[in-house]
Amino acid sequence: MHTVPAEIDENGNVKLLEQLPSSAKRRALVTIFDDAEELSETALLSEAALAEDWSRPEEDVAWSHLRLAR
Repeated sequence: MHTVPAEIDENGNVKLLEQLPSSAKRRALVTIFDDAEELSETALLSEAALAEDWSRPEEDVAWSHLRLAR
């Protein structure tokens, strides 16, 4: 899982502010903050720890029943 900063314009177009490390088609989630200028410091500081925890194989198994059928 990777998080990259982005901006959404008044027409709803999403512009990534960093290159994605991807060589294949991927799915994504977009989180919209209430205030475009203010990010939660707690969320930013916890991102790496949560990403590490969520990337464990045990987590994939635990949440596999929620995956969409392809």
